[in-house]
Amino acid sequence: MINEEVKNLSNEYIANTYSRFDVAIESGNGVFCKDFDGKEYLDFTSGIGVNSLGFCDSKWAEAVIKQVRTLNHTSNLYYTLPGAKLAAKLCLKSGMKKVFFSNSGAEANECAIKAARKYSFDKYGSGRHEIITLENSFHGRTLATLSATGQDVFHKFFDPFVEGFVYTKANDAQELLSKISEKTCAIMLEVIQGEGGVLELHSAFLDEIVDVAQKKDILIIVDEVQTGIGRCGTLFGYQGFQFLPNIVSCAKGLAGGLPLGATLFDEKTAAVLSAGSHATTFGANPIICSAAEAVLDSLNQEVLLDIMQKGIYMRVEIAKMPHVLSVNGQGLMLGVALDVDNKSVVEKCLQAGLLVLTAKEKLRLLPPLNITIEEIKSGLEILEKVLKNIE
Repeated sequence: MINEEVKNLSNEYIANTYSRFDVAIESGNGVFCKDFDGKEYLDFTSGIGVNSLGFCDSKWAEAVIKQVRTLNHTSNLYYTLPGAKLAAKLCLKSGMKKVFFSNSGAEANECAIKAARKYSFDKYGSGRHEIITLENSFHGRTLATLSATGQDVFHKFFDPFVEGFVYTKANDAQELLSKISEKTCAIMLEVIQGEGGVLELHSAFLDEIVDVAQKKDILIIVDEVQTGIGRCGTLFGYQGFQFLPNIVSCAKGLAGGLPLGATLFDEKTAAVLSAGSHATTFGANPIICSAAEAVLDSLNQEVLLDIMQKGIYMRVEIAKMPHVLSVNGQGLMLGVALDVDNKSVVEKCLQAGLLVLTAKEKLRLLPPLNITIEEIKSGLEILEKVLKNIE
């Protein structure tokens, strides 16, 4: 098939919920992929942060194939080894105590919301159910996670939304603290707001709200769907700060290209979800957990430090380019503010063989975590040439 045939088939039968770029990807290897017409692209998107190790990493693929030939699925009525091993590694590396496996970031956040409300109900009774979230946040597209999302643009069409969410400005501790009431059970945040424009939370803001939350027995939920699994140069974004959350959600890069979400609980919240209080059919699927274990095994301290250094290199080099106003983010999660239209830059990069993303008015760069400096240089050369020639 050729690009046009794939696009026509997709448009005829797939629900029209995406504004797709004018390209159909056929295959990939490492940081490069090809379309059905044979054109090659260098990928600075990782499938929106999913392909942690790029396309079809050999060790990742070997782990998946081995498990495919061993056990594809049972159910959570039985024990399996891949899920147990992955849970142990996540807990040991995160400082958390228990894990619930699901299928996506939205599901991981849904679980976090339910667990926070149940913790408060079990301890204090009904009425203490409100969760404070940040303006400009993004937590998913289920009704509850859309309700948690602090962006008006998402609060359309699907009324009524789930009640019990209170929104406040990011990095304004006094405003957030003023929103705390006897109904508050949790504060939910991203340490870097990805979909909101790659905006970082300040350490002073986090220190102040965490301190108050701990004193008032208000849970801290950290949404690590995009920032987690090495993306920021630490396994989880919160590990760059001086606190341990009560609940952590992660997904995207966890299984390196297969659908997996995880909700992690600290000692305080580890026993909240009892048998029958929450469940999922496909959670801890053996094939997907084997893929995730391969991803975690690849992210040792040396690799994480390398991710941080590559991110610093990219920030320095991009800041020198024309039309660049600023570069922010951590590790290999970068936002680039421009004085030209970001969507036209994305289109020109695509035509030149470089895949990049947007986040609000910025370019967003999420290259594979194992990208080399030489591959980074190749991608930045394309980006610089596009910026030099754009009007």
